[in-house]
Amino acid sequence: MTSDRPAFAREGRDWPNREASRFVAAGGLTWHVQEAGTGPCLLLLHGTGAATHSWRGLLPLLARRFRVVAPDLPGHGFSDPLPMPSLPRMARAVAELVRGLGIAPQVAVGHSAGAAILVRLCLDGALAPRLLVGLNAALKPFPGMAGLVFPTMARMLFLNPVVPRVFAWSADRKAVARLIEGTGSTLDREGLDLYRRLFQMPGHVAGALGMMANWDLVGLDRELPRLAVPLLLLAGAQDRTIAPDVSFGVAERLGGRPRVELLRGLGHLMHEERPELVAGSIEEAARREGVEA
Repeated sequence: MTSDRPAFAREGRDWPNREASRFVAAGGLTWHVQEAGTGPCLLLLHGTGAATHSWRGLLPLLARRFRVVAPDLPGHGFSDPLPMPSLPRMARAVAELVRGLGIAPQVAVGHSAGAAILVRLCLDGALAPRLLVGLNAALKPFPGMAGLVFPTMARMLFLNPVVPRVFAWSADRKAVARLIEGTGSTLDREGLDLYRRLFQMPGHVAGALGMMANWDLVGLDRELPRLAVPLLLLAGAQDRTIAPDVSFGVAERLGGRPRVELLRGLGHLMHEERPELVAGSIEEAARREGVEA
């Protein structure tokens, strides 16, 4: 790791659920992984720009019934970066980690882009959970011109080595609060400070920009009807990043097979706002699919 990247001894000195942290080598990368609980294995994948801190409330709740495994994605938090982190490459890296850990998740839960990685893994046969849960799942390309302009802009920012440093330099408390508020979510001071701590590290910012610059959901969208895993989609009614219509549209496209639950009053970071509510929906869905602790 370079000095631009978060250091566990420094930025992770009081990391949420720190006692569950360890470092694992898999697929040529060193991963920061948190693991807690016993029972059926449940895999958590966070979204772009986040890290394991985003599960600080949800992980302990799920660990009452499951063996929960939650990595920092490559280039995020304390995990090594992945060159050109496209969706297929990110999925292959996670598949290497799963193999390295020797786990077979019965339940897989992904937030935003993390849900897209899990769908890719299921379509490729690298994962075969009995339940897949998407939290404000980013499973559709941006519509119209936004689908062309946004990745192009992200790619231009990613290729400019100065951008992550400028972003990190400007990530004060007010700027981070505005950024989080723009997602439709309201976080407490601890949550805002953890995002600020990461956003002030150019290496973490570069990891998030690299993921956005290389992300292409067109292929995933084309193959989505092949998804055979039972799917639960939790949609925050106030989400300003991934509109609830995306979840309802995916369910309609899959012939109504996925179950969609609209959680009112919550935004894109619903699992950080109301972890007990999200945990309850996941546990209930797991029971419906016969996944018992």
